Amino acid sequence: MTGGGKQEPVFDLIKSMSKAEKRNFKLYATRLAGNQQAKFLTLFDFLDSSDEYDEAKVLQRCPIKKEQLPNMKAHLYKQILVSIRLLNVQHSQSMQLREQLDFARILYDKGLYRQSDKLLEKVREQALEIEEYSIALEVTDFKLRIDMLNVTSEMTATSDLSYRQLLDICSRVETIAELSNTTVRAYSLYQKLGYARTQKDLDLIIHYFKPRLEAYVGRKMSFLEKFYYYQASVWYYYIQHDFARCYRYSRLWVDLFEANPRMKILMYDNYMKGCSRILDGYYMMWKHKHFVENLAHFEREFETLSRLNDNAYILSHRILYTARIHQSFMEGTFKEGLWLVRELEQFIDHYSKHLNIHYKMLMNYKIACLYFGDGNYVKCMEYLARIIGTKDPQVRRDVQCYARILNLIASYEAGIDYNLDYQIRSVYAFLVKMNDMHAVQREMLQFLKKLNTFYADHLKDELKILYERLKPYENHPYERRTFYYLDILSWLESKITGCSVGEVIRRKFRETTSGKSHV
Repeated sequence: MTGGGKQEPVFDLIKSMSKAEKRNFKLYATRLAGNQQAKFLTLFDFLDSSDEYDEAKVLQRCPIKKEQLPNMKAHLYKQILVSIRLLNVQHSQSMQLREQLDFARILYDKGLYRQSDKLLEKVREQALEIEEYSIALEVTDFKLRIDMLNVTSEMTATSDLSYRQLLDICSRVETIAELSNTTVRAYSLYQKLGYARTQKDLDLIIHYFKPRLEAYVGRKMSFLEKFYYYQASVWYYYIQHDFARCYRYSRLWVDLFEANPRMKILMYDNYMKGCSRILDGYYMMWKHKHFVENLAHFEREFETLSRLNDNAYILSHRILYTARIHQSFMEGTFKEGLWLVRELEQFIDHYSKHLNIHYKMLMNYKIACLYFGDGNYVKCMEYLARIIGTKDPQVRRDVQCYARILNLIASYEAGIDYNLDYQIRSVYAFLVKMNDMHAVQREMLQFLKKLNTFYADHLKDELKILYERLKPYENHPYERRTFYYLDILSWLESKITGCSVGEVIRRKFRETTSGKSHV
């Protein structure tokens, strides 16, 4: 056993390999002669056939001494990566450019400067074409070193050109670094807190991010610079609840790739993330028709993109599962949405090491909401317990807070309300600690606290009062964030009318799509 979940890199790498990669590795490895190679092949075969890494069994089954094992694992790890690189280089232009750069260095070391320089020029042209600025920068620096060996009037002019290109590339790299850093800061803030919670949050977000983005307005930018600018803008507006502008920049992001099909394959992950943001934007704005159209578009793209590699497969499935659950939320088809749960659970279990806690927490919350909408409150609470039991309170604090509130409502609905007062005090303390106690949450907790004091024939009137008190917050600049996590109004309507939550949402969906308004 790995012991307490300890990771073993070579074992994880072998388990991630496709059949084609394993077959290619065996062919590659058998060409290597010697006893050591035979040993690492034995180690490969044993690890490939094992369900988990157990060092005691490795030493028992493989002709390797304990003191040799660390070096043997490192050697095997390296050889696997070399074989995968040889297999995949034909499919990756970036890897091909790196290979050509290595060839130029070999020619340089042999004193074949003209051949090296000619190859470098070709690499630089191709690198600039696909905006691989790190490679172009390395090539340009290398060419300047070659120019120093043979200074002529012709070489001086060439060197001046290389120098100007070097400055231009450095400027673009600096812009990309600044914009990507802005994106990371905005996204990490969202992962930690969720949407802006107060006017103070909004002011701080605008004060920090707005001048950094406005600095690039009207500037002529390359493909990559535009991409990072659009990406940073999306997260800037997303955490402000400004979904219209968020959608606008998501559309610019995706259209940029659609206009450059070559980059769509080279940067497939960023293209798919743009598609995800468009779907999310339509969902948050509750534009069902556009959501369904774009989901159908992504499903067509999915067939091609998901086959590119493991990372593309994982990312595309993440987006697809999330979008299909959102479609169930919009349409009120909770029972149909639950058909996804078993498949989603298998996906999360199989790719657990590749999925971060943020994604797992969010999926547990969405599954809990599906069960709540279907009226299965006990199952809802099972999934919420996975979130409430999270050891780090700083990870998706927003989801942790709303999981506790939904758990209170589910407990009441399931009839498990014997310790409701204690639960309310516990949730109240957690929200205060997380600085997430605002008007909607306060109204909800006060209502739940008094719930057991209401007479049965007065309950409906009290529910109507709470509904009227919460309804104005639906369009409040930052109080509305609660309704992104909990459809409290639909739950209240269900209690007032005696219908299920699913029936209330399905009615709203029919009225919305038929052009009618609803209360």
